[in-house]
Amino acid sequence: MTRTGAEAAVVWLASVAPDPRACRREWERNPQGMALLPAGRRWDVLLVPGELGYPTLDVLTRLLDRPGPVLADFGEARMGFFVLPGTAARWVGTGIRGVGEGTWIVVPRPGSTVGGVRWLIPPDGSGTLTDATLLELALHEAAAARGARDGGG
Repeated sequence: MTRTGAEAAVVWLASVAPDPRACRREWERNPQGMALLPAGRRWDVLLVPGELGYPTLDVLTRLLDRPGPVLADFGEARMGFFVLPGTAARWVGTGIRGVGEGTWIVVPRPGSTVGGVRWLIPPDGSGTLTDATLLELALHEAAAARGARDGGG
C-alpha cells in the first residue's frame, strides 16, 4: 500500500469515529494503536470463523482483483469481512456474526498489527467493500470444499 493509500485508508476509517480528527491524531501518535469504531455507517462487518474464513478469502481473491477490507483477530480464530452497511441486519448465515448499526469494532491502524488484530486486506481508502452476495457464494464454495475434504461430500 502506498503512503497515499495508507493515509487515505486512515481518513476513510476514522471518518466514522465520533471525533475523526482525534482518531487520526491518536493513530499518528501511536501507529500501533487501535480505535473502537462504530459499524453501520460506511460499512458492516461479517465475522466468520477462521477455519471457514481463510478458504473463503481464497475463493474471493480468485474471483476479484481486490476484495474489501478483511481483518483477522485473536489467534486468527475469526475474520471480519467489511460489507455494505445494513448487511449485518439482513444476514441469516449460521455461525456468522454481523456487526452493524449500534455496534462497535476494534480496528488497528492500516499497516499495523495490534494485540493479535491485523489486516489481511487493508482498506485502500476508496471505500471498496466486499459484495455480500459474492461473499455468500464464496462461503458456500469454501464450506463445500471443506466438507468434501473432510469426507462429508
